Amino acid sequence: MVYFRTNWVVNPESGVYSASVRSPTNIPSDPPLSGYGVEQSKQLASYLGEMQPAVDRVYSSPYYRCLQTLEPYIKETGIEIRGECGIGEWHGTALFDHPSPAPASTLRRLFPMYSESYIPAIIPAPSGESIEGLYDRTAYALARIIAQLDTEEGQPKTVLLCTHAATLIATGRTLTGHLPEHVEEEDFKPFTCSLSKFVRRKDPSDNIKFIGTVKAEEGIPQVDWRSGRGIGGGWDCVINGDCSFLKGGAERGWKFGDL
Repeated sequence: MVYFRTNWVVNPESGVYSASVRSPTNIPSDPPLSGYGVEQSKQLASYLGEMQPAVDRVYSSPYYRCLQTLEPYIKETGIEIRGECGIGEWHGTALFDHPSPAPASTLRRLFPMYSESYIPAIIPAPSGESIEGLYDRTAYALARIIAQLDTEEGQPKTVLLCTHAATLIATGRTLTGHLPEHVEEEDFKPFTCSLSKFVRRKDPSDNIKFIGTVKAEEGIPQVDWRSGRGIGGGWDCVINGDCSFLKGGAERGWKFGDL
């Protein structure tokens, strides 16, 4: 699931970010949704409210625009949001450090259902990632999320993840285990506020241990997901970029070839 946001720019030499619309977190690269994006988030909330089985758990990138996309639905349901940096924004490699998302204490103040106790699986490298690095980071984060959920009482049936375009594509590829020959292939469709659905194939055989938050710059534990294996037993994509519930339909699609 991705969003319709306001914009920012970065000076490629100095690494200084700036934005025309002030961010509630005071981080220029953490902009809010546009007014149109807010309307889309309300349409999404109505659609999610009718989903069966109902959503049991919610994980989100800790960037403001993702949390704002979830806000109408969370206000209706009261489900806790687990902020997971491992499904956060993708920044390409750079000679400077990219801004990090706001701390949990700030996000909790802005979004009361944001969890301050959840421990993220991984923190992306501050200087950015290659596309392969994005795959590794996303795969590990998802493997940790799935392993955690498998141990939780009540065995949740429906989990909602809110993320960004590039990370959504990486999510689809690592969950299903299908890596296309060309990175720019349009296999998974991250339209603004779109919804994709993945159904698990079988019980997992991954051996993922809870070892606290991993820092990607120090090395990412490898997860075997390629060649159709997928993460946590593998998943099939049964709905790909659905926008049928949005008044404007599918908009602002993105692929790696747009870089």
